[in-house]
Amino acid sequence: MTKKKPKFERYGWWKKKKLSKSWRRPRGHDNKMREHIAAKGAMVKAGYRRKREDRGLHPSGVREVLVFNRSDLAKTKVEGEEIAVAARIASGVGRRKRGQIEEEAASLGIKVLNPKQENRE
Repeated sequence: MTKKKPKFERYGWWKKKKLSKSWRRPRGHDNKMREHIAAKGAMVKAGYRRKREDRGLHPSGVREVLVFNRSDLAKTKVEGEEIAVAARIASGVGRRKRGQIEEEAASLGIKVLNPKQENRE
């Protein structure tokens, strides 16, 4: 996960206020980005894809597991997997159950990616 890919931004987003930065393929006849002029920015293409084993990982390099209750924390322990696993508590979980899940994760040594505001470091 060391390779950084460029930010793919829409060509000309800085010229007009109505254009967003979200990627759109340049199709103009005289467009320099379409002609692959390096100074005009990188175009989206298949060569920027990550390795298969790195896809779907959190930027910190851990695999995420979505947790709805305390028993779901058992899913984070997978035999034979060398990549560290972290828990992400589902958005629909309430405050009381969230606190229970965070306590259980702390006792098991599992990192919670979205802890409650008071427990953040």
